Amino acid sequence: MSSPPLDKYLNAFLETTIMVGISSIIAIAAGLLIALMLTISGPGGIYPLPRFNKTLSVLINALRAVPFIILLIAMLPVTRALVGTTLGTWAAIVPLSANLIPFFARIAQVSLNDVDPGLIEAARAMGCERRHIVRHVLLPEALPGIIGGMTVCVIAMINASAMAGAVGAGGLGDLAIRYGYERYETRVMFEVIVILIAVVSLIQFTGEWLARRVNHR
Repeated sequence: MSSPPLDKYLNAFLETTIMVGISSIIAIAAGLLIALMLTISGPGGIYPLPRFNKTLSVLINALRAVPFIILLIAMLPVTRALVGTTLGTWAAIVPLSANLIPFFARIAQVSLNDVDPGLIEAARAMGCERRHIVRHVLLPEALPGIIGGMTVCVIAMINASAMAGAVGAGGLGDLAIRYGYERYETRVMFEVIVILIAVVSLIQFTGEWLARRVNHR
């Protein structure tokens, strides 16, 4: 069996980029919103809502407990309803996003909870409204940790996208399975691993650099 041509690698890389990019944007945006709701509605928050906080927290924990491969299969009807198919790159975006939303929500919540309560109390004493506290105190102070969480989230998304490739989602994972595993092309498997390592290393370096830049402001 011959190895796939260069355009196969380029197409697989593009598919992975689309899956990871769009899924990360959705997961980070939704996860940050959930993290904010958990933080401000929790005990000692600026808008405590115990029942709402407990319900949302239990739901997030339940979603985090579901393995990705099971979630991928369980969400097939939802995926079909949203994108019209259960195969391909765009179909994978739905379960990928659903899988990483609770994951990033918890990471962002930790960063938001680490903000010095004294800063929040000072802002409240100055008469700041809740929305101003969120915008000008909570988010800026937690930003370095949130960026670090985004980095972890994107890397986890890359790993999940490779797994999704095993069930027809396309991308580098699909290339490794079809050529590297099913056709016994060990070199293809190795090359895909090298590409993934390079991408993950670049994302990790960029995320750490951004976190340091923000932290030093």
